[in-house]
Amino acid sequence: MGPLIDLLPLPYSDAVVLLGAAVLGLAAGVLGSLAVLQKRSLVGDALAHAALPGVAIAFILSGTKDPSALLVGAGAVGLLGALLILGIERTGRVRPDAAIGVVLAGFFSLGIVLLTWISNSGSAQQAGLERYLFGQAAGLVERDVIVMAILAVAALLLVASSLRPLRITLFDRDYARAAGLPARAVEIGTTVLLVVAIIIGLRTVGAILMVAMLVIPGVAARQLSNRLGAMLVLAGLIGAGVGGGGAVVASRAEAPTGPVIVLIGTLVVALAILLAPGRGVLWNVLRLRRERRRLLASSVLIDLETAMHSGAPPTTTELALSTGRSPRRVARGVAILEKASLIDRDPEGRLVLSQAGAAAAHAAVEERRLWSLWLAHGHRLRLPDAREPDPGDVRGSLGPELTDDLVALGRGETR
Repeated sequence: MGPLIDLLPLPYSDAVVLLGAAVLGLAAGVLGSLAVLQKRSLVGDALAHAALPGVAIAFILSGTKDPSALLVGAGAVGLLGALLILGIERTGRVRPDAAIGVVLAGFFSLGIVLLTWISNSGSAQQAGLERYLFGQAAGLVERDVIVMAILAVAALLLVASSLRPLRITLFDRDYARAAGLPARAVEIGTTVLLVVAIIIGLRTVGAILMVAMLVIPGVAARQLSNRLGAMLVLAGLIGAGVGGGGAVVASRAEAPTGPVIVLIGTLVVALAILLAPGRGVLWNVLRLRRERRRLLASSVLIDLETAMHSGAPPTTTELALSTGRSPRRVARGVAILEKASLIDRDPEGRLVLSQAGAAAAHAAVEERRLWSLWLAHGHRLRLPDAREPDPGDVRGSLGPELTDDLVALGRGETR
């Protein structure tokens, strides 16, 4: 670890904190993603709070603040809390969210009571135990980072070696049981891995904020990928980046490391939700805007063709009056069509269809007719599967044969 610390252009203590936060982010990102995909994110919150009485009990038994002993106590009681949650759920009498709430409240209350008792006992060694509640990354030393890295590597190797059963169990639990996979063992295993992640991060961000480190990277990565392997890799990278970046920012701003890491992670999640390619909020807004423009242009194109068949080419105002649309919307649709070279203007400024516009208008009329036929007779088609055609491409969605059947139904024929 020493050579790696020397490579970082930071003071020794800052480099240690950065590496520790990055290791925490990497492990929590990958392991927490498993809980996110199972919709059991709050299990991590319960286990993080359950680890607090473990720290207190380990101190009472050992009489020292040796980090290794305290983390062993946190892990043991956290594991007990995990098994208790699973056991309560398995009875079938208590909902999973209620089981999580009971364990979280009960163990956390026990931890606070024990910490208060230790504080009032007058022990000279008890100072600093409250750091496991809120975290204190500045207290990390090189030995702590080495232990964190060993635990993280072991947990990540276990996930990598079990990726196939994990994938099947996470996304299709019933199929996993039918295939003979130990679905219950996989669930217990992922919960135990959450305990490992909590042990890694307890000193850095504390019991209260640990759930954010388990959830944030997975939520951000889920916006960017639909594949489990890619999502886990992205979650690990995002977690490491958020942890390391937060540690640097906290050091420069002289702010507490844990909250700064969580704030940066929250910002990353917000950006992912907004900007994720193909599924982000901004992408959906742009897609909806394009669809509205397309529908407006198609409607104005059909209206213009109808008007030209009925009489002389209209002006924009006349077209608005004949269709009942607002002049502003008609003008906007005309502008879109002119830009696409589907509408020309005659010497008097009246609207006429170009050759391409006439073809496009004919196609739009046909598409509208097919969609109307689908709404009226689609339920009578013998579809090979459950499908809903695209209103803008009914023939492409249904295929030529089914489209011909739909047209025949519209004429009162059967095929």
